[in-house]
This record gives sequence, structure tokens and C-alpha cells, in this order.
Amino acid sequence: MEIENMRRNYQENSLELADVASDPIQQFKIWFQRAQEANSTPWLEINAMTLSTCSGEGRTTSRIVLLKQCTSEGFAFFTNYESSKAQQLRQYPFASLVFYWPHLEQQVRVEGRVERTSAEVSDEYFQARPRSSQIGAVVSPQSQPVADRHELEKAMTELTESVGEGRVERPDYWGGYLLRPDRVEFWQGRPSRLHDRIVYELQDAQSWKTFRIAP
Repeated sequence: MEIENMRRNYQENSLELADVASDPIQQFKIWFQRAQEANSTPWLEINAMTLSTCSGEGRTTSRIVLLKQCTSEGFAFFTNYESSKAQQLRQYPFASLVFYWPHLEQQVRVEGRVERTSAEVSDEYFQARPRSSQIGAVVSPQSQPVADRHELEKAMTELTESVGEGRVERPDYWGGYLLRPDRVEFWQGRPSRLHDRIVYELQDAQSWKTFRIAP
């Protein structure tokens, strides 16, 4: 099938202003739980999200990362603080997230300011990771050139042998980021491309304005 002829007529559900929660994070948690419960395909990671960051020169970069925490404060992910995304966040501390759940024909877009999580939050999450993931985070110079995969595997083997059964400490160059949302859009696919789009915009520290926008 030619690309221009590829399309899907969305008709799973609808979204009305009267049906959404007053707070976007609460609404996100409702949708997230439904996406988990409805997911019957083991390859679909419900917490996968597109993270877009921007350099000081205006160059935008996007990649898939995993949501690891969602609290009343915002959305958290963890990475190397020397990676390309971290370098861009130092220059321009704002980002956007996109979640897409094709089995529900739903999308969530999140925009806001990004800040590092506390060292305590980063330590707690790091120690909760599988041991191999901890070691991988320590030895990987994320986003930096490497000669080949063998270089990374050798470093991982050496650290594994060196640490033995001991605790793997979180390196200073690895930790979390928290995106504090100021705009969140919930998108529900509808027939004839007349999709439902409900937007939350932060008015002050406690108040959200909610409204519908055209597809």
C-alpha cells in the first residue's frame, strides 16, 4: 500500500469536557491505567514517551524514553546528565512529552519546564533498577562516540567483576529529571478526522483552564 493511502478511521471512544478530571495529572493517571488494562500486546510499552528538547540555537531533538514516575508535581524520567538531552536541557530547560496508545486511539501531549530531581529521588530509583541496568548506566558514556560495542561490553564485564556482590553506587553523572507541566493536551481519535482535543493550561500555581480545540 502506498504511504498516502495508509489511514485508519478512529472510532473507539469520545472525549467531552464534562467527562475529564479538573487536574491534568489526575486525568493522565486515569488514561494511563486504562491503557495498561487494555494492553494485550507484550511489545507495547505503555510508559514509552517521545521526549523533545531544544538547544540554545533552536535545534530540536526527539527520542523515545520511559516515564518512571508520575506524581502531583509532574512527570519524571532518568538518564545520563552528560547525554545530548541533558546538554540541551542545560541550555533550554523546557521540553515536551508525547504518549501514544494506538490500541485506545489516544494521545497525550505534555509541555513544561524541566528540572533535576533531588539526589535522594535519583538514588532511590537507581537502587530499584536491575543490577545489570545499574552497571550499564555507570559504564556507558551516553551520546559519546565509542569504537565498537565490544568496548562497552568489556567495561561492563570489568565493573561487574570488580563490584562482585557489592552495592553499585549511582554515579554523579546519572539521575532524574522532572517535567512540571504547564500545558497538557488529551487527544482522542474520532471518525472523519474530527478528533476530540481537550487542553489544560496552567493559570497559576493552583488553577487549570480547560477547553476544547479544533482537530
